[in-house]
Amino acid sequence: MIRKIVLLIAGICFTSSVALCQTEAMKDVSNNLALYNKKKDLSYLTEAKKAVDGSFKTHADTLSLVKNVYKAAVYSTIVYADSLNTLKLPDTLLLQTTKMVNKLIQNRKIKRFATEMDYAKGCVANVYLRKAFDYYAKNNFRLAISNFNIAKTYVPSAKEIDAYLANIYYKQGNYKTAVVYYDGLLAEPKPRIEHIQAATSIYNALGDTTKALLAIQKGLNLYPHDKYLLFDEANIYNNRHDYKALNNLLDELLYLASTDLNVLFMAATCCDHLNKLDQAKQLYKKAIDINANDYNPTFNLGLIYLKESAVSKKHDEQYWAAVSKSRDLLEKANEIDPNNEQCLKTLQMLYLQTNNQIQLKKIKNKLNQLTN
Repeated sequence: MIRKIVLLIAGICFTSSVALCQTEAMKDVSNNLALYNKKKDLSYLTEAKKAVDGSFKTHADTLSLVKNVYKAAVYSTIVYADSLNTLKLPDTLLLQTTKMVNKLIQNRKIKRFATEMDYAKGCVANVYLRKAFDYYAKNNFRLAISNFNIAKTYVPSAKEIDAYLANIYYKQGNYKTAVVYYDGLLAEPKPRIEHIQAATSIYNALGDTTKALLAIQKGLNLYPHDKYLLFDEANIYNNRHDYKALNNLLDELLYLASTDLNVLFMAATCCDHLNKLDQAKQLYKKAIDINANDYNPTFNLGLIYLKESAVSKKHDEQYWAAVSKSRDLLEKANEIDPNNEQCLKTLQMLYLQTNNQIQLKKIKNKLNQLTN
């Protein structure tokens, strides 16, 4: 889910050369802006606009950098603060303000007014962000992207915008473009944890598990014991059948999610493949205790007991105990998933081993029904 942000906008501080050049009209502008920032009453913005508009009387006024900076500050404040247009100003005000700010940015002398222009750019950026979020909510991703990109031109250091663009491209299925943004976010010295998490998801979606693991390692170095990243890493190793690597994560995984069925089954399967059968059995049993109708741990535990019976001396106590446990579990697994061919064939092996002709006939008929 995309999350709305508001960029930090510094308070206006008309100092140095601006203050030295103030006329009475400019003082009115400055005072009304200050009052608005203090009281958040839009009427002060109306007065500020009247004052700044009234200061443009001659051609020289239109060329005045100081007056245009004041105008940009007032207009950008209005388009940002009056989102509902309660001041009943023309719909073209945003476009007019955008053009004004863009023109000022290009002025070679504008560095004198860096604080004021940062303020104006922040206001305009927030307006386009607001529009972008509105379009996003309506699933109009094309216009959302356009407005996010416009906002980014005013605040290029706002990396959060890249995260929103990445999110949209991801939702559109344009993973290659989304990856470009995530790569940039992860190149930061300390990327946010949610950016790392999202990046690993998309790397996995693209099948680039090597890149996903690099992102996960960076994330865990910055945010140790993050549950999401740890699970992602475990799933990658599990899907790769790299049980030795997965085994190194089991203690922390089970500590963080001791009752999570997916974690329990993953850990049990890992121990099973590494021939740590006592631990595997305990984990399968715990999963079954939580959900008695879960096929996978039930079948796997039954299979372990069947293997144990095969290496035991027949007709001794240990053999019959393993056979009994295997039969109960495998028959339970068959109840849960009656058409599972793997379970039926495993039961067939068990009944052959114990010479149970009645059950063998039933299994054979069932398998014939499934294959015909």
